[in-house]
Amino acid sequence: METAIKVENISKRYRIGVKSETHDTFGMALLHFMKSPLSNYRKHRSLYRFKDTGPDIDFDEQEREFPDIVWALKGVSFEVPVGQVLGLIGKNGAGKSTLLKILARITDPTYGHAEIRGKVSSLLEVGTGFHPELTGRDNVYLNGTILGMKKKEVDSKFDEIVHFSGVEKFIDTPVKRYSSGMKVRLAFSVAAHLEPEILIIDEVLAVGDANFQSKCMNKMESMGQAGRTVLFVSHNMAAVTRLCTRAVMLDGGRVVEEGTAREVVGSYLNSSLGTTSAREWADPGQAPGNTIARLRAVRARNEQGEILESFDIRCPICLEMEFDVYESGYVLLPQFTVLNSRGQCAFITVDVDPEWRQRPRPAGTYSSKAWIPGNLLAEGMIYVSAYCMTLNPDNNLFTSKSAIAFNVIDTMDGTSARGDYTKDMGGVLRPLLKWTTEYRSH
Repeated sequence: METAIKVENISKRYRIGVKSETHDTFGMALLHFMKSPLSNYRKHRSLYRFKDTGPDIDFDEQEREFPDIVWALKGVSFEVPVGQVLGLIGKNGAGKSTLLKILARITDPTYGHAEIRGKVSSLLEVGTGFHPELTGRDNVYLNGTILGMKKKEVDSKFDEIVHFSGVEKFIDTPVKRYSSGMKVRLAFSVAAHLEPEILIIDEVLAVGDANFQSKCMNKMESMGQAGRTVLFVSHNMAAVTRLCTRAVMLDGGRVVEEGTAREVVGSYLNSSLGTTSAREWADPGQAPGNTIARLRAVRARNEQGEILESFDIRCPICLEMEFDVYESGYVLLPQFTVLNSRGQCAFITVDVDPEWRQRPRPAGTYSSKAWIPGNLLAEGMIYVSAYCMTLNPDNNLFTSKSAIAFNVIDTMDGTSARGDYTKDMGGVLRPLLKWTTEYRSH
């Protein structure tokens, strides 16, 4: 299969805490060196030591020896075939944005190289490549020219670009007067509609509203289906699993895993790099609560009792709340609030265990569990808040908003509620309903 992007041992080094100084003449440079010969010798020695280093460099040793440097990328290598949508994931500071800037030719690697075959369009920051004094219309043509498009080609796409961006009313207004959301909508629309062979996208789509994000996802999905190559960086794991066929996980500037999007996302969510689906308070004094009751832990488990960060949409999920009751005689109402990544409430569930319903509880430690059936939640990040109240009198004993979070991943094999539909599905819930169909011939 033909390769669109080939990255070989790319490494990027930055100096920290050092102010760059330039000198107009050789005499000034010599005088500056003589003022602090020892520190300047060390600085130039470190630069010389790194000048011709190869892929066998010991990055950790160099960072220990030279504390004023940091390696943002450390020998990164991978390939992207033509027509593949590849996701880059990892926590903040993993090196994702630095890698994209190198591939977009915004900055050069310290060593290593990348081969890119095809016309590249990149969107790395809000309003990338836009001139603030020019109007939206002028910037569309400017970006098209930068991408190597002829005016006739931009003319043919102009109306489609503007309509997609939703800024028709302001297209002849200088971009400096655009909001950040307007800038990113127009910037993405230009990048996606001028038919690049390779599209490089960073986490800029989080700026747009939910409706525009959905449009962007559909557009990138159609680009992938049309055989264009897409390199996509996002912290939205549901978007990565939906759009990408493969993924690369970075940590500390290194590639730590590469494989199918679902495998890599699952590894990320089940590692210390992702979110947490278990939260415990070892010190009761720091736990939510009061003199009547305090929260000890909130967890999400599978049917086998394992604490997971990622759950198959078809499988039940156990929400567990562990808490201490210090004063006897209160009727308690433990409850969970379940929200999606957009902050929309999926549902609220209250403890209706008949053993304790309307019954005062004695002091002790309790573990209350609520089971979410499979094929109920929609895919994406799920946030769970834990609460506990008393009745008569009504009193809130403890609150822990977004105590835990986990990811729900939908399957594409046709056995979930999406059936054979592979595009984006909205909604807070995604129940698997029973369908029947009657047929009568004409």
